[in-house]
Amino acid sequence: MRIVIGQGSCGIAAGAEKVKKALENENISAEISITGCIGMCYLEPIVDIYSDSGELTRLVQVAESDAANIADFINSGDKEAVKKLIVTDEDNEFLEKQTRIALRNCGIINPEEIDAYLAADGYTALKKVVTSMSQDDVIEIIKTSGLAGRGGAGFPTWFKWNAAKQSEGDEKYLICNADEGDPGAFMDRAVIESDPHNLIEGMLIGAYAIGAKRAVVYVRAEYPLAIKRLNRAIEQATEKGIIGNNIFGTDFSCDFTIKAGAGAFVCGEETALIESLEGHRGMPRLKPPFPAQSGFWRKPSNINNVETFANVSWIINNGGEAFAAMGTEGSKGTKVFAVTGKVKRSGLVEIPMGKTLRDVIFDIGGGMKTDKPFKAVQMGGPSGGCIPADLIDTVIDYKALGATGAIMGSGGMVVMDESTCMVGMAKFFLDFTAKESCGKCIHCRIGTKRMLEMLERITKGEGKEGDIELLEELCYSIKDGALCGLGQTAPNPVLTTIKYFRNEYEAHIKKQKCPAGECVELIQYTIFADKCKGCTLCARNCPVDAISGEVKKPHSIDYDKCIKCGKCYSSCKFGAVVKA
Repeated sequence: MRIVIGQGSCGIAAGAEKVKKALENENISAEISITGCIGMCYLEPIVDIYSDSGELTRLVQVAESDAANIADFINSGDKEAVKKLIVTDEDNEFLEKQTRIALRNCGIINPEEIDAYLAADGYTALKKVVTSMSQDDVIEIIKTSGLAGRGGAGFPTWFKWNAAKQSEGDEKYLICNADEGDPGAFMDRAVIESDPHNLIEGMLIGAYAIGAKRAVVYVRAEYPLAIKRLNRAIEQATEKGIIGNNIFGTDFSCDFTIKAGAGAFVCGEETALIESLEGHRGMPRLKPPFPAQSGFWRKPSNINNVETFANVSWIINNGGEAFAAMGTEGSKGTKVFAVTGKVKRSGLVEIPMGKTLRDVIFDIGGGMKTDKPFKAVQMGGPSGGCIPADLIDTVIDYKALGATGAIMGSGGMVVMDESTCMVGMAKFFLDFTAKESCGKCIHCRIGTKRMLEMLERITKGEGKEGDIELLEELCYSIKDGALCGLGQTAPNPVLTTIKYFRNEYEAHIKKQKCPAGECVELIQYTIFADKCKGCTLCARNCPVDAISGEVKKPHSIDYDKCIKCGKCYSSCKFGAVVKA
């Protein structure tokens, strides 16, 4: 009998460490170990129990107080003791409808033990590469696979590897971009926390292909658990001779280092990342030259993101054709998405390219968490755009998503229902990009700030005729004039919300109304006397004593005191408080 407790960041935040301690304090004749996030973040903490024959019993939303019942189940074999904790068939569909390659080991193996990775055929692809394949052989397999960069741009991986390989110079660098900065995105963090050796193996194969002897992982300092487990994985792989000199007895040698970034979104752009690695302020360089010719310390360098490298060892072991068989003509393989927002089943989803947004949001994600209709999905974070409900059957590939005005991005997918104000959503992302702009170019530094100011006015009911047209003009000027991808894509959330939800902008400007009822300055709460029972619940919940009235008699709101917090609206049980 074996007990495995999910301890990714999401599991730990939900109380998985406390659950583990509680189970260890019980008299249980079973091995207790940990794993990373299996992707079912909405069900954490998760406890998997494997019988001696390998049968899995998955328990979800486990609390410390459940430890005794779990012990009874393990000692007696009677599932009745944990019946309320067993995952439902409906929730099992969340994983059953996925195709997992980059995430294949996540939530299954122990990320802190190299032997667990070796038992899952870990490092067999690396051994095959360094002992029996040439650099060109490796690049050809990656070319056949059609693997494109999963960091957002979708650039062919083989082309970047080949460019770095062909660049002159004995000193080359392979760099992993783990600077995952999109709001709502956590794919890279989950991979590093749950399967760090898979990242290392993919990077070592890439280093061999381009002729690099140094590999660097640039990771956000806000990911302490990922950094901890990656450090441990590097130490273990070094002890076994998988990292270092003469790997697997060959002439190939490669060392690993980790750089913890300070959390600047612009450092997701590869040349800004290189500047930061060199100890400078993270600001993009002019291109050309490209990193493949002049990158880290002006040496030939290759940069890919975590998910890209996480596919490499599978491709080597299974063949480029197997990966290319999944997906569409222009977008091969699978893609990982972090599904968040107003969706029932939030977490990590990996599906073949070619599935639709409906497949992810409704079939895998279970649809809306609330009873309100689906309104839109934000794809690609601050660099992406909002796709409306009537485009829910859009195919997930680079070309189809690009045609909507959004982008694939690194894989953030924020689901919204009708309670979301689309002008407010655009303002949220502009606030982010304006603050994260490095300031090097005027279009991004000043343009995003001016756009944000306009959006702030509009959401306060201070918009003017012509603001929408001026916003569009600013958007196209910034896209054309900005130096790097941050500025060039910053207008996307504004352009797509204007394109698909122009009526909301017009309502804010012309009527000083927020159709979603989300913009605080445009909300007014009213108590209807004929529905008010005088229960005083609204008055007792009001933090500023803006509601008055006698018991069992209609109450009223003093609008001079009201701060529009919504406490009265949410606490009323009779529908007497109305938001308009």
